[in-house]
Amino acid sequence: MSGLLEVIVRHGADAERAEAGGADRLELAGSMEHGGLSPEPALVGQVCAATSLPVRVMLRLREGFGTDGGEVVRLKGLVTAYAAEGAAGLVLGFLNGHTEVDVGVVTEVVADAAPGWTFHRAVDSCISTDRAWRELRQLPGLDQVLTAGSARGVAEGLDELVRRARTDGFARRTIMAGGGLLPEHVPWLVRAGVRAFHIGTPARPLGSWKAYVDPELVRTWRSLVDEQVAGADTPAAAPTP
Repeated sequence: MSGLLEVIVRHGADAERAEAGGADRLELAGSMEHGGLSPEPALVGQVCAATSLPVRVMLRLREGFGTDGGEVVRLKGLVTAYAAEGAAGLVLGFLNGHTEVDVGVVTEVVADAAPGWTFHRAVDSCISTDRAWRELRQLPGLDQVLTAGSARGVAEGLDELVRRARTDGFARRTIMAGGGLLPEHVPWLVRAGVRAFHIGTPARPLGSWKAYVDPELVRTWRSLVDEQVAGADTPAAAPTP
């Protein structure tokens, strides 16, 4: 099994550079304010036209992970518009007032979406991550969960990610590690069975959102993921008689 490398992009030039560096998939956000907000549909079309890679689009209109009935209508309209512009999937996640996965709202929002979407790092802000992971299994079409294992990032959540990947087959298949991901985290995650990784600022010079994606930085991550996954998936040599 090969590893998946997803890169956050903000425009067509980013998409071209991420593809040149060896990314497998792109996440498009219109703004990185509040951790990522929805882009205009026209931007989705521009990015999809600039790359042959699948593009998943952030679906989030405000700070935090809550929503309401009126906003759900707008979100469903964006789902339709993004698909028409060529988006391959969505990135979303909504919590209720008890900081639990809002299964009803998420199910309604993705009702008309094609299978294959990501539940984002809202999962790391749930009051009970064990309950959250049980609820994620109910969500139609979900195939990836972007998580750092902690709301404070992978540095704090690494042990949780490793534990969950080792003990939960659904999590192992769906975890995409991201949110403060560093190169030294990758070997530990790969050994636990994680095969999907997500980077944003690590793909940019000086880690700045003002800089374009750098193909060489992406290529460095591509090589790291490939080497670690290949090493983990290669059977150990038989002992010499």
